[in-house]
Amino acid sequence: MSLNTRLLFALLGFPLLVYAVMALLLVMQSETTGHDMLEERLVSAGELLAPSLGNAMLDGDLPRLEAIARQLLEHKGLRAVTLFDEQGSRLLVLGYSIPPPPRLNAPNATTLTMDEAIWRLQVPLTTSYGQPSNLANTGWLEAEMDIRTLKLERYKLIASLSLGGMLLGLLLFLVAFAISRYATRPIEEANQALYRLSRGDYRPYMVAARPTEFRQLAEHINGLAEHFRQAQHDMQSQIEQATSELQESMETIEEQNIKLDLAHRSALRANAVKSEFLANMSHEIRTPLNGIIGFCRLLGRSSLDARQKEWLEHVHRACDNLLMLVNDVLDFSKLEADRLTLEEVDIDLVSLMDEVVGLHAPEAQRKRLHLVAMVYDDVPSTLRGDPLRIHQVLNNLTSNALKFTQKGEIIIRAMLDSQEGQHVVLRISVSDTGIGLNDKQQKQLFSAFSQADPSHSRQFGGSGLGLTICRQLVQRMGGEISVDSEPGEGATFSFTLPLLADMTKERPQELSLDGSIVRLHEPHLPTRNVLEHLMERWGATAVSFIESGNEQLLLLSLDHDDFIGERKTYWQSVIAQAPCPTLILANATSFELPHWELPNGGDILCKPFTRTQLVATFKQLLEPVTTTISANAQTIKVLPSSTFTVLIVDDNAPNRELLKAMLENEHINIVLAASGQEALDYARQNEADMVLMDIRMPDMDGVQTTQALRRINNSWARCPIIAVTAHVLSDERQQWLVEGLDDVLVKPINETQLQQQLQRFLGITLPISPLLQATPKAPALGYTPASLSVIDLELGTRLAGGNPEFAKQQLKRLIDSLSECEQQIHSAFEENNLTVLLDHVHALNGASRYCGAPELALTVETLETRLRTGGLEQAENLLDKLYAAIKRLREQRSTLNQR
Repeated sequence: MSLNTRLLFALLGFPLLVYAVMALLLVMQSETTGHDMLEERLVSAGELLAPSLGNAMLDGDLPRLEAIARQLLEHKGLRAVTLFDEQGSRLLVLGYSIPPPPRLNAPNATTLTMDEAIWRLQVPLTTSYGQPSNLANTGWLEAEMDIRTLKLERYKLIASLSLGGMLLGLLLFLVAFAISRYATRPIEEANQALYRLSRGDYRPYMVAARPTEFRQLAEHINGLAEHFRQAQHDMQSQIEQATSELQESMETIEEQNIKLDLAHRSALRANAVKSEFLANMSHEIRTPLNGIIGFCRLLGRSSLDARQKEWLEHVHRACDNLLMLVNDVLDFSKLEADRLTLEEVDIDLVSLMDEVVGLHAPEAQRKRLHLVAMVYDDVPSTLRGDPLRIHQVLNNLTSNALKFTQKGEIIIRAMLDSQEGQHVVLRISVSDTGIGLNDKQQKQLFSAFSQADPSHSRQFGGSGLGLTICRQLVQRMGGEISVDSEPGEGATFSFTLPLLADMTKERPQELSLDGSIVRLHEPHLPTRNVLEHLMERWGATAVSFIESGNEQLLLLSLDHDDFIGERKTYWQSVIAQAPCPTLILANATSFELPHWELPNGGDILCKPFTRTQLVATFKQLLEPVTTTISANAQTIKVLPSSTFTVLIVDDNAPNRELLKAMLENEHINIVLAASGQEALDYARQNEADMVLMDIRMPDMDGVQTTQALRRINNSWARCPIIAVTAHVLSDERQQWLVEGLDDVLVKPINETQLQQQLQRFLGITLPISPLLQATPKAPALGYTPASLSVIDLELGTRLAGGNPEFAKQQLKRLIDSLSECEQQIHSAFEENNLTVLLDHVHALNGASRYCGAPELALTVETLETRLRTGGLEQAENLLDKLYAAIKRLREQRSTLNQR
């Protein structure tokens, strides 16, 4: 609101308001006073003339009676005067009167009846002696008064006051307008002057006003304009002087411009690196830290064994849910901005719940809680919806249950709530035995940035957004979420989920155990119910632990107390006496497990277990036994019909052939691809169990190929992809892992490293050739090229998988390609093209890693490291050493035929 408007309101509104209030009070007072005075005048006049009228009526003098009555009628406002005798008959009527009722009762005293428009006065007639007359013999006076004249007078008063108010308002408006213009005009002039100053017009323009304050303001603005004008003049002079000096030193300026251009390019590169770093960090921040850190801790405390495959699968699942587990605020903002889109793809609810259980297994094991997932048989096997958002809701609810539960159990249930054709509604619940919630806490539980108790954020952590996101996600998917809880009794969070289902397909039976008998010991009732139901579904029969004799499997569920002392001795004796394999379900981590003797075979699963793990273990223990192949004291266990497919992607043919020779086995099918596009063409029609991916390839590099493979389908999203490269920096390794690769192998790769990857990702062990028992190592950077041999065929033989002829062929092919490679490196360096130079150096580095040329391998490895860390400035001296090493190697090619 402007100052002018405020002044008008202040000078005009307040006086008018006071006037209105006073006028209202005057009207009210006038109306009250008028009524009272009129009533008093009417009653006084009637009572004053009553004795004279009574005497005239007693005397029977009608003329005198009429004359006295006319005196009364002359009063203002009276419309009629009527005299009644003692029988109630009219003796005299003056004016216009309303007809009376047929029978009237004489009044005993003066009465005044007030209607809306007519007042009726009844006065008993008295004698001249002042004594009341006998009413039955004398009569009474009745006068009628019309009070509409009072209303007319009130309306006249209101009209007069309104006219006065209008005149007062007009006068006040003129006064207020004059005052406001007097007060605001100098301010407007000052505003205009400042606007001109902001536009660059520095001429003094304001005229001094009469009031002291406005005069001082005008003087200051004029002074500011003069200061700006002088500053502009001085700046113009300085610019002219600087321009003159710049023109005199143009050559120096051009040189500086060149340096600035180089610095600008460097800044752009640094900015690109920063942007890439921020993108990577943003990608990495969304990694589900709880699941990854938990399993990485397990891996860090153990050596490579069969269980690592299981852990790494959990890590992969956690990586597939990057956006789901960490960035609650980002999801919340998307939901609030209505920018979240839902997918509609196929959902396997059993696999989805297995992923949730596997992700939270470390925390459940740490707290020794029972975490059980139940998918009822009436849930359709084929559903369509958004698995990522369902997983997010389940993961959040399970995480909260684990957070607030210190002992007991967490049970996840999925059941069919209703069904109409292909439209089904699932009810999924997560129950715990934690601290519980009261009614007040339940009401505020789903609000943003709030938790049940303010101390929970300090004690248990969390942002208070998880349940809000769950509620909004469930509502977006068409369902509802609720909580049922009592303090100290745990809580049950449940939500409904409308989905599309193919009711014609039944859930396939994962196993067929053909009446196998399983002797079961499971103290935890929900877990025992799940096990009994699954075994019944698979065709097995679960018998009580006390029954023994003809069972095919002994299944024992053991707690931490069963791992020590007499309890362990007892269970070990039970296992020894059992005539069948033993499966131990341990409510602990694998590092807490003691050594168990399993004389008839068996396995150990750590709770919480998934249905997939249970199926694989039952298949191993109850289906046909695996065969064993021995070779050179190394053992390989492979299922009779198991064949693994390994895809090798490398643009260098010798590297592909060498990796193929190292992996070739009757149980491994090798597929070769010379480029990323060939790998994608194969992946669209086929699947693989593992991929060895070269990183630096033309057109599409290894990282781009990996990301494209991950997007094909869920099978390729889970497939282990190992980077194979001749050189990698620590930050590059981390970046590749973030971008979708599972591990990084640095050339030269030996069979021991391949064995570790096969065992880690595929769970198999291949025989190692005796020639390869010693792990070949690349020359360390601590050596100098002069201290290394130009050709070392023994090293080449080990690098080539123990085949000396193949090693010679590899070395010859390397030497024959050196001339072209040297020319490419020289041209790229002359053109200052670091990217092309790195590509050629990396290609030479990779090729030399598999050949017995230690001097060249060390030189090119050092060169690539310098190029990646220091740029072209650090490479010139090493390039001369590289050319010299290439020359010495070419000179010794002829000696290969003599060896």
